[in-house]
Amino acid sequence: MSESLEKLQKPIATSHVCDGGNLDCGSGLLLVIRRAMEQVPENEVLEIRSTEFSVCNDLPAWCRMTENPYLGWVEGTDTNSFFVRRGGKAEDVNAELAKARNYKFQTRVRWKGELTSTVYARNHSFAVGQPASFDVSDAAPSALEYLLGALGGCLVMGLQMHASRAGVKIEQIELALNGKPDNLLVFLGIEETGHAGLADISGTAYVESDAPLAKIRELWEHTLRVSPVVNTLLRDAKLNLQVHSLD
Repeated sequence: MSESLEKLQKPIATSHVCDGGNLDCGSGLLLVIRRAMEQVPENEVLEIRSTEFSVCNDLPAWCRMTENPYLGWVEGTDTNSFFVRRGGKAEDVNAELAKARNYKFQTRVRWKGELTSTVYARNHSFAVGQPASFDVSDAAPSALEYLLGALGGCLVMGLQMHASRAGVKIEQIELALNGKPDNLLVFLGIEETGHAGLADISGTAYVESDAPLAKIRELWEHTLRVSPVVNTLLRDAKLNLQVHSLD
């Protein structure tokens, strides 16, 4: 990419604005752009805002594929603006959104001995310890701790993402979570009453921001409402888990 050709001296005036916050093209920005572009008449310009500089490299390629001319970008104080002209080619937005709706996350988990297993997800791998442990020190976090960590990570990252799209700057977030099992003795085979899962999850998020507390609470409620992990826990995901022999 030639920055001298694509970096503009001043913004292009347009009434069509799409604020992606800190989304980049790989984390959903293109889906947001596709939906926004539906409302832009042919030959008019869409301004796309994002704090992620990687959009400079990724957006022009998408524009070439979809025949929506890329006009350049302007560096701002808090966010960058990217300008795209609506082309004449009609894109099947619903088809792209359907792909996103039907996307499946995949992991592989391998145990080869000891009290840990290794999880492989995309280009990542991490160790998981016992399902639950009473020890103060283990080689790896327990599965239940990873569950709480996944919930916390989803909420913390979700809050800052939604805040960025709303123009709210957050300096720091810290979330303390507690999970109380119903009865872990069921997992150990000592008792049969109750179940070994978490019966109660509670927590408090501490946010550093110049925004009013009422606005932070509004964003927090929205984050809880749309969180993938919260909805998985609340809506009882259907399980279809089988076992096969490697022989």
